[in-house]
Amino acid sequence: MIEIGRVRELTRYPVKSMAGIATESASLGWHGLAGDRRFAFRRVGESSGFPWLSASRLPELVLYQPIGLGDDAPEPLCTHVRTPAGAELELRGEPLRTEISERFGSAVEGMMLRDGIFDAAAISVISTATIADIGREAGIDADRRRMRANVVLETYDRKPFLEDEWVGGTLVFGDAEPAPAVSVIMLDERCVMVNIDPDTGEKDARMMKAVVRLNDNNAGVYCTVIRTGAIHVGQGVYFQP
Repeated sequence: MIEIGRVRELTRYPVKSMAGIATESASLGWHGLAGDRRFAFRRVGESSGFPWLSASRLPELVLYQPIGLGDDAPEPLCTHVRTPAGAELELRGEPLRTEISERFGSAVEGMMLRDGIFDAAAISVISTATIADIGREAGIDADRRRMRANVVLETYDRKPFLEDEWVGGTLVFGDAEPAPAVSVIMLDERCVMVNIDPDTGEKDARMMKAVVRLNDNNAGVYCTVIRTGAIHVGQGVYFQP
């Protein structure tokens, strides 16, 4: 087992496709970071296997900011959402549901799933080196928020897309015994989410085109949790093949 770097950023996304909340520390549970993607809006009447409303269909979703934490919840769950206009609406309230439905042009309803609402796996990891390389190729500022990763690592080896070599191995966080750990199960195949500016909601196709050219549209990795525990910014990260 070798030390490969340190945790640079931790982010949870309380509501699927809305803005993330950066944190200095988080509890890594069996279903990812505590409070991550526990809520989503579902497209009413959608019968496909993926009914969730995402920013790929409504880019403005990234401009909504989850706020507030419920004191009576076993994990940090947001209670309100700040809209792009600055209004603070209850997450489960009718005004927010109505506003999002009107923006989308079709009815939606809010849902909560205790185990999270994930596309492929509960934890996503990417390195700063990979993000920087994508930005250089695209010729624009590679805002880390575009990648919507739970864990951003600063690796000692600055090789971009080093994450590809971790598939099949284990990432261990910190020196505690036993230390929290995740199994790296697959590459993170990117979608149009990387094109969306987190501050404006505008799209720039250069980002995804850069990922395609550089690494066959893969950037970062998906992981499943194999040991729970606390992780924090600055923590050493180890790789076990």
